[in-house]
Amino acid sequence: MTEHEDARPPPARNDMHGSVSGPVVQAHTIGDIHFHRGDRTPVPAQIPPPPRSFAGRAGDLGRLNRWLAGRHEGPHTVVLSGTAGVGKTALALRWLPELSADFPDGQLFVDLGQGSADPVLPAEALEWFLLSLGVPAKRVPVETGQRAAMYRTVTAGRRLAILLDNAVSAAQVRPLLPAGDRSVVVVTSRFRLSGLAIDGAHWVEVGPLDPAGSVEALENILGAERVRAEPDAARELAALCGGLPLALVIVGARLATRRRRGIVREVENLRMEQRRLADLSLGADMSVKAVFDVSYSEQSPDAARLYRLCSLHPGPDFGASVAAAALDWPVERTEEVLDGLLEASFLLEVDDEQFRYHDLLRLYARQRAEDADTSEARESALRRMIEWYLDQSVAADLLVHPLRPRLGPRYPEAEPRGPRFADVPGALSWLESHRVHLGSAVDVAAEKQWDELVWQLCEALWGFFLHTRHYGDWIRMHQLGITATGRCGDRRAEARLRSQLGFAFAKLRRYDESVVQNTVALRLADEVQDVQAKATALSQLGRAARDSGDLPAALGYYRQARDVQQEIGQSRGVALCRRRIGQVLAAQGLHDEATVELAAAAEAMQALGDDTQYARTLLFLAESCMRTDQLERAELQLQHALELVRQLGSPYYQAEVLSRLGEVARRQGKHEAARVSYQEAADLYASVGDPAAEAMRARLAEQAEPDQH
Repeated sequence: MTEHEDARPPPARNDMHGSVSGPVVQAHTIGDIHFHRGDRTPVPAQIPPPPRSFAGRAGDLGRLNRWLAGRHEGPHTVVLSGTAGVGKTALALRWLPELSADFPDGQLFVDLGQGSADPVLPAEALEWFLLSLGVPAKRVPVETGQRAAMYRTVTAGRRLAILLDNAVSAAQVRPLLPAGDRSVVVVTSRFRLSGLAIDGAHWVEVGPLDPAGSVEALENILGAERVRAEPDAARELAALCGGLPLALVIVGARLATRRRRGIVREVENLRMEQRRLADLSLGADMSVKAVFDVSYSEQSPDAARLYRLCSLHPGPDFGASVAAAALDWPVERTEEVLDGLLEASFLLEVDDEQFRYHDLLRLYARQRAEDADTSEARESALRRMIEWYLDQSVAADLLVHPLRPRLGPRYPEAEPRGPRFADVPGALSWLESHRVHLGSAVDVAAEKQWDELVWQLCEALWGFFLHTRHYGDWIRMHQLGITATGRCGDRRAEARLRSQLGFAFAKLRRYDESVVQNTVALRLADEVQDVQAKATALSQLGRAARDSGDLPAALGYYRQARDVQQEIGQSRGVALCRRRIGQVLAAQGLHDEATVELAAAAEAMQALGDDTQYARTLLFLAESCMRTDQLERAELQLQHALELVRQLGSPYYQAEVLSRLGEVARRQGKHEAARVSYQEAADLYASVGDPAAEAMRARLAEQAEPDQH
């Protein structure tokens, strides 16, 4: 072997092991291989920073984080919906950068152009995304479907954070959803984009900032020192902006450029409702009204009309039935239009089938109504809504107190035009949940001097107030009702409302005022020869005398009232008077006579089927038994009464019975049972604002004393 032969390389081997699919190329010797790398496409980081004013979204951020943490498979798409200017985009800009470590393959952003004359087409957005992800321009297909297919291919396996801002429709968004389940997509839109449900989307409805968040936003713009120098003005300014971030940014920017201008000056300007929307503007650059105009222009004529006229509704929120009354439409048509306004974020759904305006959107709607609807059309819509509340209240009252005497033209053929009530608790629950609306209806009707509606609403709510004892509402509404009866000259109605008001004063221990009201009521009843009103006034004078300690006078009034009720054949009225006479006799120590009267009243109420008054009569029978130390008998009567009033759902009457049960238990030495009854009674009295709550708390304190020794 020569020297050169020794230097030759070993023979090449082309062995192949394993299975191979496709052709195999075998070569002898391959020299050095060099890989030349081109310029690498940078990881896209397109999402802008959040605005400096961002504040107060801890709850929303927490919901988003919990949603993302709970997703294990399927698409990660969340829709942030809400009214224009509420801060949807700002929330997305704040949240997505926090996720950069979880989505290292990039952040994509596109403004899809909602509200502009030419929204971005899916094909345009796809081209932008493909280029951003490194696809050469010459390889981007022309046809939308092909671009979407390539986009899915490119995004498969990648972990991307994608913001689709200001989306117009689900159809615009769908081609932009990436493949797989490793990316997160945030869509912001004024519309709910319900069609994305089939794509597995999750929804977060972005609402206004709370007061603290609104003030924090102002601090972020103006500096904390300046805002904290005028804390009351800052809080009022935040409230006048309705928690709308766009409005807060506008007033903040204006104050930021006028350092010598106090916050209180801005508040004074915005207090004027007619100027508020106009003042929430920075010229052509930024305007609350301008963004509302865009949204409003997108609505159908029916939706625009409903949006305008329902803004006149008395009370903070409304349902489909009262909206149908406002427009004089069928409920089905109204529900369809409401769904459209809800989809467009013109309304918020605050409860099942209950809708509410954002404060500034309501103001905008009212101004639109003044421009587009005649004063007659606005007045008619408002009156129909108040009449709807009256009809519902009348229907509820007929169920709550079916046997009581009534006054008013709507009672003979009362039919609810909204939800029907299955039972007394259902009727009371509806009245309670709509108490603010009913109070607003009385206020508005009084302001408009629709006097018949004012006093009829008071009459319809009388039974409700007996069960709940909302004394503040009761007194305020009845004072307005009495003024209304004076204007319209209805002395029968005035007599009735004065007796009802006198009842409230007596229960609040304002006995002199009670006597004044019922004395006038008695005079009016005599003038118009209304014997029922006369009997009522006499009974209420008896109540004031009894509760203030003048038992002989009380007995005289009650006996006069009983005689009047007997003359007109009012068996229920007679039974009520006998019950009251029995209460006075028991208080005078005449227990045998008291028991006769009370037992007769209980028998009559049971025969009439008046569970409310039967339960109350059992209560007073039990009190009489307690005075003679018949505690076991008293306990049985009270337990029966409690069962009845619990079925009725009456908080005040439950409190009355429980307070007596507590007393019976205390006297029997059952201290824990007494404490439980006193506590529940105190809570129920407090829930309706009754002064007896304080007495119950004192009893509770007495019960606690033995345990401390």
